[in-house]
Amino acid sequence: MPEQLSFDLPAKPVLGRDDFFVSPENAMAVAMIDAADRWPNGKLILSGPSGAGKTHLTHVWAATNDARIVSAADLPSLEIPALAQHPIAVEDVPEISADADAQQALFHLHNLILSQGHQLLMTGQGAPNHWSLSLPDLQSRIDGTTHIALLAPDDTLLAAVLAKLFADRQITPKPDVIPFLLSRMDRSFRAAEDIVSRLDKAALSRHHTLSRRLASELLGGSGAV
Repeated sequence: MPEQLSFDLPAKPVLGRDDFFVSPENAMAVAMIDAADRWPNGKLILSGPSGAGKTHLTHVWAATNDARIVSAADLPSLEIPALAQHPIAVEDVPEISADADAQQALFHLHNLILSQGHQLLMTGQGAPNHWSLSLPDLQSRIDGTTHIALLAPDDTLLAAVLAKLFADRQITPKPDVIPFLLSRMDRSFRAAEDIVSRLDKAALSRHHTLSRRLASELLGGSGAV
């Protein structure tokens, strides 16, 4: 029987405050996002691996504080004085480590926005002192910013992440699917994103319910994602 034609439709993330699962691994980050008015010097760095919840918490903060979210790589094409009129979140700062124009733009945004009493949230993977920004004045300001890291997930948090990723795709897996995945998948957020995407595509193409049997077939009996 030929496989059903499937369409790779993007998932629609749910990014509300009530949709973020709080665990001991991320409780400090959530507390800091909720208390933005008490950030030292009005700025904060939120770091963590891909899929750890940086984007989710950034959107929570932006919605609460009427802030704009921009990519660090886009800064050279934006009007920095206009941006500095409101709270701003700058995502993926380490990605501009080799982009002198973007670093200069972020440096000016940093100084302008804080001088006007607004808040600045910056995000990226890895510890900020390892972002290796080539503009010394910018790196020194990064080093002087309060830093909160989202940690790798435990089973409780990873199960919640899997459940949310399935919900974002409007999928309701059978009750034994998530425990089965937890016992076999890599312990990372990226692995959770990958396996949910692959299971979604497999269920669509085979016209099957998302079951433990389908998950086992997809894993190929290797026990790894």
